[in-house]
Amino acid sequence: MLIVKKVFEMAAAGLGSSAMQTRLHSAGMATREGKPVWSHKVLQRIVKSDVYTPHTYDEVAELVGPQVAARLDPNKQYGIRWHNKYKIAGRTISEPDGSGGRRYRKRTTTVLRPKEEWVAVPVPAYLPRSLVEQARAVTATNKAFERKHLAREWELRGVMRCSCGYSMKTHTTESNGRPYHYYGCARRRQLGKKCDCKQSSIQEHRVEPVVWDFVSWLLKDPEHVRRGIERMIDRECAGMKGKPEQEENMWAEKLAQVDRKRSRYQEMAAEGLLTLEELRAKLTELQEIREATERELENLRSRKERLEELEKDRDALLESLVTMIPASLDTLSGQERNKVYRMLRLIVMPAPEGYEVSGALCTTGPCSPL
Repeated sequence: MLIVKKVFEMAAAGLGSSAMQTRLHSAGMATREGKPVWSHKVLQRIVKSDVYTPHTYDEVAELVGPQVAARLDPNKQYGIRWHNKYKIAGRTISEPDGSGGRRYRKRTTTVLRPKEEWVAVPVPAYLPRSLVEQARAVTATNKAFERKHLAREWELRGVMRCSCGYSMKTHTTESNGRPYHYYGCARRRQLGKKCDCKQSSIQEHRVEPVVWDFVSWLLKDPEHVRRGIERMIDRECAGMKGKPEQEENMWAEKLAQVDRKRSRYQEMAAEGLLTLEELRAKLTELQEIREATERELENLRSRKERLEELEKDRDALLESLVTMIPASLDTLSGQERNKVYRMLRLIVMPAPEGYEVSGALCTTGPCSPL
């Protein structure tokens, strides 16, 4: 709470999340997990959180049930921790590992539930309400710096990856009235000198023409592109067990079984054949089965969507390459080149010598600047 109080005091003084981050790091105030640098999102979330906002007894009584309100002290103030606020669904995605194989990682999707489904839990409040309100008011008035040169077509936006594994974001600076455009490590840009990544920013003219020369040379051979995308489709199909329709029906039937068991257990409890504790245990077990089944079903649907997207991109890309005169590839705009890269699932990563390119062209190896 000492760190939380300091965050609110800095916010009330007009400091942004970057300035807070620097001061906490300089003071040696680590996160709860022991990390030396606080995340921007966490600092912003702290200031906005109702956990640290003091509520009067009357305000809390409107959010909780009578039994909960009866156990509260009318002379004290409470923060509110919201439960059941988000619905989180997980799925597994695959991506090229840069060596011709695939790596898999979990991706979660968070959806805000309707507010009437939220559950309010009173917690002790430690901060003055005036401090919280001032911090929020000042934060609401802070505006980000206006970005310039937004009209530039970044060919490798969303395609560049840093050697440390993070994405490389676009960045524009200006010197003597002339703009300079860079791709830089997103993590290093956020943490600055506090980051251990040593990858320097890359000027756009040092990477965009090199990658396009390499890729456009391969695009002049549509058969090569077709084989590359077909390999990606085959690997995606290999991750599916049997026929997708049958697997989806199997998981859907399992969900229906869970619902039938839930109704049966509730009927048994109503007839006195199960105690409330036994009912609660069985419903908890069913809920775990339901969540696991929903994750499997979501993963299956995500794989089907990725497979359909790959097949659509393959057909669209091959059709355009067949009808396109090879020389006209050089006339594509930056936005059109970016679209081609994304259709090829291209990933470009800095290497000791040149750039490693993976995706539908992953068998071609590194792309080195001339």
